[in-house]
Amino acid sequence: MSVSNIVQYVVVRGDLIKELKWPLGAVIAQACHAVTAVTHLFYQDEHTQQYLQDLNNMHKVVLEAPNETSLMALKDKLEENGIMYKLWIEQPENIPTCLVAKPYPKEDVQKYFKKCKLFKDS
Repeated sequence: MSVSNIVQYVVVRGDLIKELKWPLGAVIAQACHAVTAVTHLFYQDEHTQQYLQDLNNMHKVVLEAPNETSLMALKDKLEENGIMYKLWIEQPENIPTCLVAKPYPKEDVQKYFKKCKLFKDS
């Protein structure tokens, strides 16, 4: 399987910036935490290892969940279908902020993320 076929989906809550007025850097940090955590959790996974073989050509898609409800609905959908992910929950506030799927072949997971739009800060 081609490394270029493997993708990692990062889904960030848009309302953190738009409604809750979090600084953009704080939101980016949430995504960084979640990506690091999912890489650690699934480091031995075959697709994760393939993904990490070519660091200069990793493919990530950063998407937006409008709010916590939609992020949690995506989490439930992924769980129902056996898709591995990490939901980042910011502490001590206990706020779900970001969900990152482990690297997968695009054709295996793309359909679960179709309803999400590309992340934008405005």
